Amino acid sequence: MPVILGTDGYRYEVSEGWAKLPPGMEFNADVAAVGVDSHDNVYAFNRGKHPMCVFDRHGNFLRSWGEGIFVRPHGVFMAPDGTIWLTDDGDHTVRQCTLDGKVLLTIGVPGKPAPYMSGEPFHRCTHTALSPQGDLYISDGYGNSRVHKYTPDGTRLSSWGEPGTDPGQFNIAHNICCDPDGWVYVADRENHRVQVFDGNGKYETQWNNMHRPSGLYMESGTKTPRFFIGEIGPDMTVNIDLPNCGPRVSIYTSKGELLARLGHAHAGLASGQFISPHGLAVDSRGDIYVGEVSFTNWGRRVRAKGEQLPPGLRSLQKLVKVD
Repeated sequence: MPVILGTDGYRYEVSEGWAKLPPGMEFNADVAAVGVDSHDNVYAFNRGKHPMCVFDRHGNFLRSWGEGIFVRPHGVFMAPDGTIWLTDDGDHTVRQCTLDGKVLLTIGVPGKPAPYMSGEPFHRCTHTALSPQGDLYISDGYGNSRVHKYTPDGTRLSSWGEPGTDPGQFNIAHNICCDPDGWVYVADRENHRVQVFDGNGKYETQWNNMHRPSGLYMESGTKTPRFFIGEIGPDMTVNIDLPNCGPRVSIYTSKGELLARLGHAHAGLASGQFISPHGLAVDSRGDIYVGEVSFTNWGRRVRAKGEQLPPGLRSLQKLVKVD
């Protein structure tokens, strides 16, 4: 029997073994982020030997690229002009590429981070978003607590944010997106919230009652989009088996109202369970693609328990919307 997640109009069937990688092309690594183009082709930005693997919506492998360019893939943003913006937190850069891998623009100095928590771009930047008004926003999240605003050609306009827990402060600005009105949404991961700003960085509100929001995807084509949030679970030895805190995928309205949660009470390897939903994307039919940093997070879990990393660990799942 197929595994179904969710209820009440938000039901999804887990598509087992969806990604059909050729022999020798297996990820064997984290899939940090996922994107979907206008043809519903799926772009899996991963930390394996072939950083970008592209599939059709049925999971058939189409091509790979990015070898020798990316150090530690982290974020994907699919732009309306048919390009893809890729954030590399290990290289401290953001690259705009064509869908077949040609680099068009690089923002940041490859391999050279700004000083830790200096506020200057970049120190392990995490994700990128483009507003309908044409502004580019980059969350600079591991070695900074900042959001930077750029023109699409790479000219910095402004920055905001600092370390902390108050409104407008960040504890790992992990993901970012922009709505049709140009408001900016930031997954403030270790503060367990999504913060909302206007396009100039003025704090507006925050969404709470979530656990370590990591993936953040806003659907397109509607004035009031829904938001899909990948919440990663606890991973300290003292709370690693704490139930009901993720990992899971949650769906919210544009006002921050919870619509549905998909997943189980605990992390796990069974169908319908997640390990660490780090990057999300939704295609034109409403199917959800979940990239997981499984090798990193399950590695922490097995080390905490004195176990070995299991073979064949999955890092990309597809959830098919059930009508």
